[in-house]
Formats: sequence, C-alpha cells, structure tokens
Amino acid sequence: MSKLNLDQKLIDSSRNAAQTIAEDIQNFIDKHTTTTTERTVARLLGIDGVDEIDKPLPNVLIDNIIEGGGLEQGAAYWIGNAMVHTGDSPQVIAEKVARGEIDITRLPAGNIEEIEEKINEIAKETVDKIQANKNKRDELISTLGEGKQPYIYVIVATGNIYEDIVQAQAAARQGADVIAVIRTTGQSLLDYVPYGATTEGFGGTYATQENFKLMRAALDEVGEEVGRYIRLCNYCSGLCMPEIAAMGALERLDMMLNDALYGILFRDINMQRTLVDQYFSRVINGFAGIIINTGEDNYLTTDDAVEAAHTVLASQFINEQFALKAGIPEEQMGLGHAFEMDPSLENGFLYELAQAQMAREIFPNAPLKYMPPTKFMTGNIFKGHIQNALFNLVAVTTGQSIQLLGMLTEAIHTPHLQDRYLSIENAQYIFNNARDLGEEITFKEDGIMQKRAQKVLEDAEKLLNQIADEGLFQTIEQGKFGGVKRQRTGGKGLDGVAQKGQNYFNPFIPLMLGGTR
Repeated sequence: MSKLNLDQKLIDSSRNAAQTIAEDIQNFIDKHTTTTTERTVARLLGIDGVDEIDKPLPNVLIDNIIEGGGLEQGAAYWIGNAMVHTGDSPQVIAEKVARGEIDITRLPAGNIEEIEEKINEIAKETVDKIQANKNKRDELISTLGEGKQPYIYVIVATGNIYEDIVQAQAAARQGADVIAVIRTTGQSLLDYVPYGATTEGFGGTYATQENFKLMRAALDEVGEEVGRYIRLCNYCSGLCMPEIAAMGALERLDMMLNDALYGILFRDINMQRTLVDQYFSRVINGFAGIIINTGEDNYLTTDDAVEAAHTVLASQFINEQFALKAGIPEEQMGLGHAFEMDPSLENGFLYELAQAQMAREIFPNAPLKYMPPTKFMTGNIFKGHIQNALFNLVAVTTGQSIQLLGMLTEAIHTPHLQDRYLSIENAQYIFNNARDLGEEITFKEDGIMQKRAQKVLEDAEKLLNQIADEGLFQTIEQGKFGGVKRQRTGGKGLDGVAQKGQNYFNPFIPLMLGGTR
C-alpha cells in the first residue's frame, strides 16, 4: 500500500522515458569498445602480472594492439589468433609481447572460427569460476546467515591493506554487515590497475586483485567467528571500471560502487568512454551476483538537496534501465540516494522521510543504498551524532536495504575504531527500537510528505521526458545532473574509445548474459 499516493501513470511515464534514454545509448555502446574493456577481456582470459618496469601485462598487451592499429578488432581476436599461431596460452603470449618477442598484430591471420573456438574454451572456464564464487557466497549465507536489513555498511580507509584488515575485522565484531574498502585518492583517474598488495594509499587503499583476495579471506575468517556472512565492497568506477569488476568477480566481492554517470560528472571522465565501460562492468557484476551501488547521492553534494531532488530520482530510473540492459536483476540494484538537506530547514526531516519512502515505493525490489549526511556536518560531534540518528530513523522506517553509516567525526578525520563503534551502536539501537515503525504509521492525506514526494516525482518525470527527446549526451552537456556540465568530446579517456571492426567479438558478454543466475 502506498503511503504517498503516488501517481502510477507518472511512474510508468518516467520508466518508459528512461528506457528510451538507455536504448539510445545502448545503440552507441554496441558499436564501440574501449581500451579498458579490452584489458578486461585480457584479464578474464587469464592475463595477469607485470613486466620488468611494473607495467600491468593487460596494459602491455593492449598497448601493443593499439600500436598495431588493431583495437577495433578487440583483444579476444588478437589473443585467439596468437594462440592459433603459437600454441601458447594468453599469459605466455602477453609475457612474450612484454619481452618484445612477438608483435601480436603482425602475426599471420588465422581462421576466425578456430580463433573463436580457442577463446571460448578459456572464457567458459573463467565464467565457471565466477559462477562457483557466486555459489560459494550463496552457500555461506545459507549456512552462516546474515544481518537484518538495513545492512550496516561501514568503510575502512587506512591506505594499508593489512591495517584495513585489522579495522575491518574489528568493525565486523562490532556489528557491521558490509565492509567497503575506500580507494586511494585519485585511483579512478589511473588508466591501469596496480598490481599486488599495497600499503601506501592516501585517503584509502589501492584496489588491486591481491588486496581483494586478502580482504575476502579476512572477512570469511571473521564471518565464521561472528556467525554471519560479511559482505565486501569496493569501487569499480573511473577509467578501469570493468577491469575492477572482473577482479571483484574473480575474488568474490559482494558489492561494487558502479554508477553509469558518476565518473562523467564527478571525475571528468569522457562520457563516451564511461558509458561503454559501465555496460561491460555491469554485465560482469550482474552475472557474478554482485550488488551494484549507484552514486546519486553525489548530486546533492554539488547541488541543493531540496531543489535538485528530482535529478536523483531521474538518475535512479536511468541507472535502473542501464542495469537491466546489462542483465542485472532488480534484487542487485543498490540504487543510491541520500539524507543531505540543510539541518536548519524547517520540516527537513519530513522531506527526507518522504523522499526515502518514495524511493522504496518506486523501486520495491531494489536493495536501496541510503547515504548519510556529509555536506552539513560541521565538526560538532554531538550535533553530528543526532543528524546520523535521524538518518537511521528514516532508514528503518522506510525499509532501506543498505545503510552507509554516518560518522560523528565526519569532516574532522578518517574514523577511528571508537568512532565507528559509536555509529554502529547508534544504528543498532534505532533499528531495533523502531524495527516495525513503518508498518504502524500512515502519512497524512495531502500532507507535507505526500505533497513533497508527488512534486519530486512530477519534476523527475518532466526531466526524463526532456532527456528522452534531447538525448543523454546533450543533457549532460547542459549540466542538468548535479549542476555539473561536461562535453561529449571532453574529459579524460576519449582516445581510448574505438568503433568495433568486422572481426570483433567479446566472448564474455554472451556467456554472462545467457548464463546461469
């Protein structure tokens, strides 16, 4: 039953417009590839490690293909051709390229059917491994159990993976259900993925496959100790979006920050590059059973949370449609929103409650991710703790799924262990004491909350239909999301976009889209 009396016709119109937007962009995506997408194919075919100057072998290989003018045909074609010609594995081929022993685009062209057969044999092994990881997760959840929703989600961000492990295990013992390892500052702008365990991140820890493996093992260990499955989250955004998704799938991560527009708006990554990359990253995440977290909360840090609320809803509709295109079921769409209104606003709590309820009613099957107050945290830890308490109260009342806990020391420093404990204690107290509050209350007919949600929906529906008419690229150029303008040919990474050639194939998209879920 709707508490907000939302107009279903407006919801349907919004969803239809978002579908039109996604289909228009998907036509572009289907015709293009990127350097990152091809490095991801190389990784999924088993290529890993670094050369003598610590350059990742996927970069070495794809750079060799680019130098030979072959990016349009894709990594799978060139690797498969080299396998047919040399009899070597993809890893050995990459190592030979690194040593200068072969130039992969200059080998004689083989039979395309034979090339595809060689590649598909390895691709199926990788897909089977990812499926086994998904099955293992399901098995652990069924045997260990898990925390109640809203899942208590906290971050670790020491810069040192070994110190992160200590903090993550402590947080799990304190009651956390999800551990997110914040990435080091600026990693989203690196056009490669660092290799190995790392200890020198700034403001976070490098996302590497070895770091994923170490943290996954640590959380499995503490999960056995506390008697519930602890989920691991990282960030597949930026210039290496699908590569990090692949590493997460191979190491059994459970959640990934994975937004279609975030990198464009907030990291100035070229929109063509990002939209192509987000598709493959989401195909991987969808198949691996990984819950994606979208980043609409960021709009409210650069724009006003009252005036721009409809852009959050519009982006949720768009992210939903892009996710469906990539085979992600609703149950893995952690659509984002945030508690970010100025605390001095009269009745701001009612507006926040209305918008959280609106998101839950419009996306009933999505594990919504609710973000805490940050923009108006002042360093007054006592006021901040109360702001976080109100945020937690909205979450449990409206049935949010994933709760990134606010920290009372937000705007002062990276949380200490005791800061995190106080925030977990705050959330546990409110979630327990108000567990069924939402089931016990109704909202006043034509009251403040109903009118607020209805207005946000009306504005979102208008915006979505404008975007459907004008196109998403043009809308971003006009600065209608987060008040941030980007150009279609601007930003970082445009030179890594290529139109697909006649021999192009990516074996993982049909295997993962058509595979077992």
